[in-house]
Amino acid sequence: MPQTLIQPEFKVDIDYDKCHKCGRCVQQCGWGVYAFNERPLPDDAKCRACHRCVTYCPAHCITIKKNDLAMKTNDNWSDAARKSIWKQAETGGVLLTGMGNDKPYQSIFDHLVLDACQVTNPSIDPLREPMELRTYLGRKPDSVSVESDGDGGYRLAEGAGMTNNVELATPIIFSPMSYGSVSLNVHKSLAMAATRLGTLMNTGEGGLHADLYPYAGNVIVQVASGRFGVDPEYLNRGAAIEIKVGQGAKPGIGGHLPGEKIDRQVSSTRMIPQGTDAISPAPHHDIYSIEDLRQLIYSLKEASGYKPVGVKIAAVHNVAAIASGIVRAGADYVYLDGFRGGTGAAPQVIRDNIGIPVEIAVAVVDQRLRDEGIRNQASIIAAGSIRSSADVAKAIALGADVVAIGSATLMALGCHMCQGCHTGCCSWGLTTQKPELTRRVDPEWGAERLVNLVSAWSHEVQEILGALGVNAVESLRGSRERLRAIGLDEQTCRILGVKPAGM
Repeated sequence: MPQTLIQPEFKVDIDYDKCHKCGRCVQQCGWGVYAFNERPLPDDAKCRACHRCVTYCPAHCITIKKNDLAMKTNDNWSDAARKSIWKQAETGGVLLTGMGNDKPYQSIFDHLVLDACQVTNPSIDPLREPMELRTYLGRKPDSVSVESDGDGGYRLAEGAGMTNNVELATPIIFSPMSYGSVSLNVHKSLAMAATRLGTLMNTGEGGLHADLYPYAGNVIVQVASGRFGVDPEYLNRGAAIEIKVGQGAKPGIGGHLPGEKIDRQVSSTRMIPQGTDAISPAPHHDIYSIEDLRQLIYSLKEASGYKPVGVKIAAVHNVAAIASGIVRAGADYVYLDGFRGGTGAAPQVIRDNIGIPVEIAVAVVDQRLRDEGIRNQASIIAAGSIRSSADVAKAIALGADVVAIGSATLMALGCHMCQGCHTGCCSWGLTTQKPELTRRVDPEWGAERLVNLVSAWSHEVQEILGALGVNAVESLRGSRERLRAIGLDEQTCRILGVKPAGM
């Protein structure tokens, strides 16, 4: 009888005629694929196709191939479904996975196009004319008053400006990824890049390591149900505070960081014993109503000198009503995380089957807040698989003030989306705490790549704004008239508030 019915997902092919027999692949693989006996010998069953060995092989003699076993065709029982049953029959456990939902659901962003200007309303050349990407995160006043500047012009009257807003040089911030789920060097890369870009990174629910204190002015500190690392000093260091209620990759459930990832530094930062599992419950045990949430929001504001306080929620079917309650409770921003959002670890069944797309969540929340006359009282952050500058522009046109990127930042640092984050064996040193792996990420190198990515996307957003004939990203926010749908059904277009192409 075979030990397992599950055959390897990938095949590792080595051209031994080209192989230097240097053992570099053995050293580089975090999954323990390779043994060495005069030459590297791969164990296909351990391979995650992270391509670390392929990238660093000096002879370029390694190829990772999909192991396409011939299985009887069945449109109802996919190969993945059969393998899942075999695995659970062998283990009796919940199937865990990392990163975002990879199922072939329709991507709404891919069915939206942006309008462009031609003659009557001419386009703008972003290379020769000012193009404003600056935006502000936080509550805006209901009205402002102006006064003479003494030179024939006007300025905002003293005290009439936006108080307790965080200024962003670009409408792109970094998503929450906790220290523990990612390595300290990843956190350093994000914090350094955010500071250089004039934007924000988010601690996630793992506290703020002391090495990041110099960058705290560009950090959102998160308060989750486990309250890991939360104390007055932590709250006062951040530029803003975020209450995490839900996450797009796992709506309605809590978090779990295995004890193997809780080393001495993670233990100190999270304020929990070393080697113990960090379990954050699904609900906050002091939030069972909007009134409870309001109390926590204002407690955090009072504890931090009234810094902006936001609330992160997963995109679910009644998200517009939830967001309205959050804004009325006093939140300065609402973070909407769609069902394609990434994660360090989640039950596969939750990640793949619960939640709704961020495109719909942003559109309905923006419209609901406008209908209720409270849209100015909070900013909207959109997250959950923002893959390009085009997605950034479309999310803003649907109603977001700011977008947050997470998976894209890890890819900029080398991630090949092998979805093994939960194992702690990441060969690229990203989602692991093993010292021999984490040192592979040099924070200076990482920060440079992240700055390059966000700078490139920001320039492309400026190009898009120029094509639309507007010179400020604020002019695009919630301007769904500039979007057109291709291949979306009538009901989806109505929910989004977007017309079909040609109308």
